[in-house]
Amino acid sequence: MADARASSASSAAPTFDEVFCGLLPRLYRRAVMLAGSRQSAEDVVHEAYLKLAARPQRFLAHPEPYAYAFTAVLNVARDTYRKDRRQVLVDGMEGVEEAGAGGGAGGAPGGATGGWDGGVERRQSEIEAVRLLGKLSQRQAGIVILVDLDGYTIDQAAKIMKVHRGTAARHRARALDRLRAYLVESEHGQAGR
Repeated sequence: MADARASSASSAAPTFDEVFCGLLPRLYRRAVMLAGSRQSAEDVVHEAYLKLAARPQRFLAHPEPYAYAFTAVLNVARDTYRKDRRQVLVDGMEGVEEAGAGGGAGGAPGGATGGWDGGVERRQSEIEAVRLLGKLSQRQAGIVILVDLDGYTIDQAAKIMKVHRGTAARHRARALDRLRAYLVESEHGQAGR
């Protein structure tokens, strides 16, 4: 009898850990884009977990748990960035850039086969996205991730980030302008070689 009550209670509503663990793969992918490395992303997601676990009912009661968790991840990433900015500066993207630089050797010559490359091209794209997002402010990167990668509207993203719609739109516009400028700059740099 006790087993029946326990199973019906557990099936009634998911626990904090069940909901959060269901979001982990997506949160880790986004945290890497914000933090710049896998290790930093793991630290960011862990800190966000601890913050959310302090008040699990707020997280569980939220109509969109991913948005609530993403906001926590974004805030932790921003706080970590601010704290790290006060430290001695070290190029944190050095290993990522080196890994992305030799990308042409692993795939088919010219990439003309169109077959599966073992995920190399996708990984190179992710590394490039992380590198470019690292050139933006945390808010700009957050709004680009929410709107352009996660598919939220500007209004939804503004609500998630707790800013006015106009502020979110301005951050996104500036971010996209910066990204375009970096891409044009890198194309001119490669053309000059």
